[in-house]
Amino acid sequence: MTTITEHTSNCCIDDVIHDKVMTLEEPYLQVQFLCKTCRGKMFFSKLCLFPFLPPLEVKTKFYNSEKSDLFLEVQIQNISSSTVFIQKVSLNPPEMYTGEELNTINQAGEDECTFGTRTFLQSMEERQYLYYLKLKQEFSEKAGIIKGLTEMGKLDIIWKRNLGEMAMLQTIQLERKAPVYGNMKLSLEKIPDTVIIEEPFHIICKIMNCSGRKMKLVLKTYDTDSIRWCGNSGSYLGQLRPGSSLCFTLTLLSLKLGLQVISSIKITDKVLKKTYVCDDLAKVCVIPSMVKMKN
Repeated sequence: MTTITEHTSNCCIDDVIHDKVMTLEEPYLQVQFLCKTCRGKMFFSKLCLFPFLPPLEVKTKFYNSEKSDLFLEVQIQNISSSTVFIQKVSLNPPEMYTGEELNTINQAGEDECTFGTRTFLQSMEERQYLYYLKLKQEFSEKAGIIKGLTEMGKLDIIWKRNLGEMAMLQTIQLERKAPVYGNMKLSLEKIPDTVIIEEPFHIICKIMNCSGRKMKLVLKTYDTDSIRWCGNSGSYLGQLRPGSSLCFTLTLLSLKLGLQVISSIKITDKVLKKTYVCDDLAKVCVIPSMVKMKN
């Protein structure tokens, strides 16, 4: 507040006003001028807006897994000319998921941050965070029919420029475009890490009906040079309502060593007479048997 007793004609008043930005919203300053003249009191007010850019640039990217779980990569870069101290980075997942941080390592039985005790970012320095979002069991049916852009919670970053100052909260709203699966989605629920050559092993598959109508599904499998399917081909899987899913177990064996591709699966919808082909369902590592290795 500045008080001037007299303000002559064609005279200018210069004043410097100091203020501190306390929020990441667009700050504004309201300037008021009150004076008395021979005509009475006069009042003048002006609203000044100041664009404010936070010093941290945040980029996010979602990665899909074979199941409905997700991985979130967060890249934080200090784009200002001064050092920024990061107090905390936390993820608030949406209702359908539970979040887990993957930014710690176990040292001598204790979890330590992968960045150590260093909490500041120099100018143009960047840091990456990784999170795991696991789909809750009660939302497994709903996840397959979500389409378009969906809200995926928010990311809160607490930072400050200098030690001793009040910290600022920067919130990033997370969004993700759901992948398009078509009418049906086939995924793996369980598969062994390694299998022995020419010995049968089991895999558990899951089919989800992503369409808006009922399906009647028939499963057929075809042998390849490296994979042999066990059991009868052409089995009837049953009816599948819109948005629902079913799991089934397949038995197969590998005739070749190394990393082999599980493929040649065809699922036919008897309602529309449409066949869905899965040529690259998964890969499995095939190792020799211990008996053959000893011989």
